[in-house]
Amino acid sequence: MRFFRFSRKNLCIPYALYLILFVVAPLLVLFYYAFTDGQGRFTCGNLTGFFTDPNTLGTLCYSFAIAIATTIVCLLLAYPVAYILATGHFKTKSVVVMLFVLPMWINFSLRITALKEVLTLLEGNLARYPFFNTVIGMTYDFLPFMILPIYTTISKLDSALLEAALDLGAGSVQAFLHVTLPLSVPGILSGISMVFLPAMTNYVVLDMLYNSTYIMGSLIGSYFSAYNWHGGSMIALILLAIICLFTLLNGEAEESSARGGALL
Repeated sequence: MRFFRFSRKNLCIPYALYLILFVVAPLLVLFYYAFTDGQGRFTCGNLTGFFTDPNTLGTLCYSFAIAIATTIVCLLLAYPVAYILATGHFKTKSVVVMLFVLPMWINFSLRITALKEVLTLLEGNLARYPFFNTVIGMTYDFLPFMILPIYTTISKLDSALLEAALDLGAGSVQAFLHVTLPLSVPGILSGISMVFLPAMTNYVVLDMLYNSTYIMGSLIGSYFSAYNWHGGSMIALILLAIICLFTLLNGEAEESSARGGALL
């Protein structure tokens, strides 16, 4: 009688089961509903319907606009903060970093509710500036996710490279543009992926500020709430394809920047 022998390969069994049950199986169900109709027959009508429906295309474009604007604002705010935190001589640097991360520990709904009250006091009627206020809400939510990767990347830079640039006659601005900034690109790209992708689908900000459904995440939810699983599944698959493409391009950009940094 052979007894079960434990090996390192057995450690992957729980993870494999998790992937099958909670990743592969839901994706198969999603594919089934996306390419079938109400009678269970194969159809591409859900796919063509997405690209011919002005509502879905408008929502996709609006989601892209929200995500791009949020990412740009987060980057413009996060990079100077991360640079100062990484290169500054603070006695309590860890405390300062924690203060920027601390909002992530507070309940999301509580933060957005507080932001809504502040915006209402400043503007009176939030409906006057929906795009602007949505970007503010998204930035408030995702800014720490942009700061942390950039801060980590700059903190790990070899200071000898910057010193060599200064010794060779480069000014502080030139040294930053030709040494620090290129070497911090991997952190920038990581921050962009951590902000851009969630900003496309995070409908909680819109729901709590305006109770609206003009972003991809809330549009998918509205389809499933109306029991239109076929249309909702197709929108979810298209959004998944966009996210995978963006992640692939971002990964290639990170590899290219890493190879360029190795040559410095």
